[in-house]
Amino acid sequence: MAIPSPHVLFVASECFPLIKTGGLADVIGALPLALEVSGHNVHVMIPGFPAVMEAARDIKQIAKIKALFGGQGTLYSARSDTGLNLVILEARHLFGVAGNPYQGADGKDRPDNFLRFAALANVAADLANGDLLNGWRADIVHAHDWQAGLCAAYLSTKPYSKVQSVFTIHNLAFQGLFPKATFAHLGLPSDMFSQEGLEYWDQVSFLKAGVIYSDRITTVSPTYAREIQTDDAGMGLGGLLKSRSNKISGIRNGIDTNIWDPQNDPALAKPYSASAIANKSANKAALQQEYGLEPTDDAPLFCVVSRLTEQKGLDLLVGAIPHIVGNGGQLAVLGSGDADLERSLTAAAKAFPGQIGLRIGYDEPLAHRLQAGADAIFVPSRFEPCGLTQLCALRYGTIPIVARVGGLADTIVDTNEAALMAKAGNGIQFSPVTFDALIGAIDRFFALYQDRQVFAALRRRAMKQDVSWAQPAQEYSNIYSALLSQAD
Repeated sequence: MAIPSPHVLFVASECFPLIKTGGLADVIGALPLALEVSGHNVHVMIPGFPAVMEAARDIKQIAKIKALFGGQGTLYSARSDTGLNLVILEARHLFGVAGNPYQGADGKDRPDNFLRFAALANVAADLANGDLLNGWRADIVHAHDWQAGLCAAYLSTKPYSKVQSVFTIHNLAFQGLFPKATFAHLGLPSDMFSQEGLEYWDQVSFLKAGVIYSDRITTVSPTYAREIQTDDAGMGLGGLLKSRSNKISGIRNGIDTNIWDPQNDPALAKPYSASAIANKSANKAALQQEYGLEPTDDAPLFCVVSRLTEQKGLDLLVGAIPHIVGNGGQLAVLGSGDADLERSLTAAAKAFPGQIGLRIGYDEPLAHRLQAGADAIFVPSRFEPCGLTQLCALRYGTIPIVARVGGLADTIVDTNEAALMAKAGNGIQFSPVTFDALIGAIDRFFALYQDRQVFAALRRRAMKQDVSWAQPAQEYSNIYSALLSQAD
């Protein structure tokens, strides 16, 4: 497994198309491919959950690990169907869990998650440092979210290591907090359990470890990078992040424009493009039929593709449903999450048959059909590190209606009067994140939709927006180059 430098080792808990619970998987599945275009050699290290072992291709054993947190492990090289170079850590006592990689059948986090993801980080550090395979090491370890937060901590224990570390915070709300007693099982020096280390209010924080020990920290949008350095949005870590502001960069996410391509999407009823936008109407008709909505092109069709949580602002949207229907609109929802929100949306679908449609769960091809068939998508989040659904919506000519927070503020240009005069704007923003502000945004959309010439121009601008990984990948590449030059 001889790999030329420079080499970047991504470490993450999920990766599309092998295993996915959210947007993290989409990023891990697409960004490495974009980085390879710019000359980096990237491997993605993920846990060997059953779904991963089933989906991986060209699996070859490359190392055995005799002692791994209560059992043995095996390291494999492999590839994904999309061409990713994979390193898979299989350890059945840790990763032999079916379904959700983080939660049990009861919906609660598994209590041994600290061992599961400490093992991932520990082996990643050994691999990157050249301790597992003769003649192989990484130049950069790029760890993602709390599940890989201990990578830099383990690297810091290795004398004379030249491996540089980058830690990306995808969502600060999930910090990997565990009881103090778990620290004794991590194999880290005792002095790391301190205010200057992993300790967080007498708990162990995997995410804080990533912040403390990594050479550089990134978040998934510039606005979110600024927000998390405040007390209001810092989730208890605002002061710490502010003290490291010179190491923090905000780089907006992209999407895989090969997978998300309305001209070549096998999930769609009919392909279309910015120059053949009329074909989008066939997808709207197909979506209305699939969701049992009235088959009319005159009614604006809104959609939601999201976890159903208050963080996503969907409680506000539930309250706005009578207003949407009263003005002749339709709504199709795909998602799952909070039980109260699921019940409220189910009740709304029963109260407004033919106007409101709901699918509980997640279905990747259906998400594509929603983006293709809808006229607008709601992303009314109270906070949003970046968001990917609004980027997919732009690609498919579906107008995002978003709260002015985080990455939504960085990717959506509000189509206000000044923007219209300048022939600019690609969506609708609203602020603050309140019911009244959301209603105002909905009314603005209705007005834009009724002017077919203006709306067609808006849709074309949306589809011409660059939502690819090309620019973000270059920004990550610049960070890697800076780190490597410092190491020299």
